Amino acid sequence: MEISLSLLSADQGNLRGEVEKVKDVIDSLHFDIMDGHFVPEIGLGMGVVEALRSHFSFPFYVHLMVEEPEKYIDRFAEAGADVIYIHIESTPHISRVLERIKDKGLKGGVALNPATPIIFLEQIWELMDVLLLLTVNPGYGGQKLLPFTIGKIKKAKNTIMEKGLPIKIAVDGGINLATVKEVCEAGASIIVVGSYVFESENPLKAIKSLRGKMER
Repeated sequence: MEISLSLLSADQGNLRGEVEKVKDVIDSLHFDIMDGHFVPEIGLGMGVVEALRSHFSFPFYVHLMVEEPEKYIDRFAEAGADVIYIHIESTPHISRVLERIKDKGLKGGVALNPATPIIFLEQIWELMDVLLLLTVNPGYGGQKLLPFTIGKIKKAKNTIMEKGLPIKIAVDGGINLATVKEVCEAGASIIVVGSYVFESENPLKAIKSLRGKMER
């Protein structure tokens, strides 16, 4: 099980300091890149990825919540991304974009909004390394997990097992002590957490508590 720290709800003026607090208890960093079109907000960019890359060695997952993600693959690869997630809803050329990500030596991830069905992945399962299932509607931190997405995680996990593919499932949205165990049991292997950690009085303790629930 992997805990990936989302910086969406972190203190944007002190991102390095926020990560330093918990670097010993997380497995990777998750960057939500937002363009103000695909989602309402604007957030982060390749400069942030590049700045933090020089300070931390764990994997960087870049979640492109942008229209025409194909325009940004090279720049985020150069900035230090290890995995790039692209939304199936954001481009008509998803197989081409995934191939471009792989050509840059990175792992390719596909992200699905809560209401997008798993069937949309039918032709591209073999092209992805990681599947990111959003359990809230994208663009804002601090939302509650949508209950119907648990069944979606289970369906994705069953499909991956039936196909015998080494795809990891990442889950992002509404993760806290009340939801993390159910999400893990449904099939998630990467848990993306943000607001639960950064809104707590003790971020280090919050992550340790989550991991304890995940491992039971």
